[in-house]
Amino acid sequence: MIDLRRLRTDDAYRRGIERKRVDANVIDEVLALDADAREKRQAVEDLRSQQKAISKEIGGAAPDQRDAKKAEASELKDRLKGVEDELTTLEDRVRAIAVTIPNPADDDVPDGGEDDGVVLRTVGETPAAPALDHAAFAETLGFVETEHAVEASGSRFASLMGRAVLLELALVRWVTDRLVAAGFTPVVPPVMVREATMEEAGFFPTDRSQVYEVDGGELFLVGTSEVPLSTLHRGERLDASTLPRRYAGISTCFRREAGTYGKDTTGIFRVHQFDKVEMFSFAEPTQSDAEHEQLVAIEEEIISGLGLPYRVVNIASGDLGAAAAKKYDLEVWLPSEGRYRELTSCSNYRDYSARRLGTRVKGDGGTELVHTLNGTACAVGRTLVFLFEHYQENGAFIVPDVLRDLAGFDRVDPK
Repeated sequence: MIDLRRLRTDDAYRRGIERKRVDANVIDEVLALDADAREKRQAVEDLRSQQKAISKEIGGAAPDQRDAKKAEASELKDRLKGVEDELTTLEDRVRAIAVTIPNPADDDVPDGGEDDGVVLRTVGETPAAPALDHAAFAETLGFVETEHAVEASGSRFASLMGRAVLLELALVRWVTDRLVAAGFTPVVPPVMVREATMEEAGFFPTDRSQVYEVDGGELFLVGTSEVPLSTLHRGERLDASTLPRRYAGISTCFRREAGTYGKDTTGIFRVHQFDKVEMFSFAEPTQSDAEHEQLVAIEEEIISGLGLPYRVVNIASGDLGAAAAKKYDLEVWLPSEGRYRELTSCSNYRDYSARRLGTRVKGDGGTELVHTLNGTACAVGRTLVFLFEHYQENGAFIVPDVLRDLAGFDRVDPK
């Protein structure tokens, strides 16, 4: 959630929100309501002070004055109740709007939308298109089955088959081993969470259309293990000496993919159900920029280790999610399309989610909200897509060197 105090007093903070294409009228509305709420809050405090004073007067009043004092106290009680009710209504209205206002974009985030991200660096050679694209190649080798999966579950569902399953397991283990070596605690978290958890993590209300509801709306399937990982220190005060605290979430994820009709309809590039290894970090505010760069470096190490050419993009303000103050995308070259496509992302939420979660850090300078960061270590299905195209050889799939021992085989020949 945004810092209303900073929004009132810091013009740069407001500009960072407006750069995310937020209607200025919404900001003005929440500020006006917040001003009213602060006035009501003061009125409540004043009435409570008067209540205390009249209570003391009743105890020391002469018998013939007590009834009048009691009547005055009763009137104050009724007035206080009315003002408290008005304050509750105002606070509810402030919160209802505040939770829809995104985290301000950092100053070094470029302006613009989806096509305005700035490429920071490009790594690796980009090969020509393979004989088959990833979807046709996976079908030829029996890696992916879609016909029966679609019959069973609908569009954008697929079954991973045979040796592709062993490749996935090898990939997850290889990535997880690297994260553990970097100080991450592996976690297999719940994939269903309550509505409040979605809101605290910064996904509701803005991304609600992408989420599957279950159990009559009591629970929601997560689109990333970032959501349950964010709750690991909910309401806690962490000691600065213990930060950063890093977690690696390994889970199946679910997304509606609303608004993507007609995009990536073949293969497993864009599906409703997929597996992912997600990095999540709780960091000191003064160290969150360095932690952000460290998470990106880990993503680059993983992609480079797989021998995939990629580029790092600083995402523009209008294309950032609600919670992200800054985000890097790592885009990998997809030869069949002759362009880079997103494989992983890495975001700094600063104190946006921590304000909702109530997670703080105690250091030499006092207690303040912790910063939270997240980054995709491995979107398994998409990673396989890129491997299917980059590791074709005369109709066979050649297993990347780093995965061979874990997979148990070196290549898969066509049937």
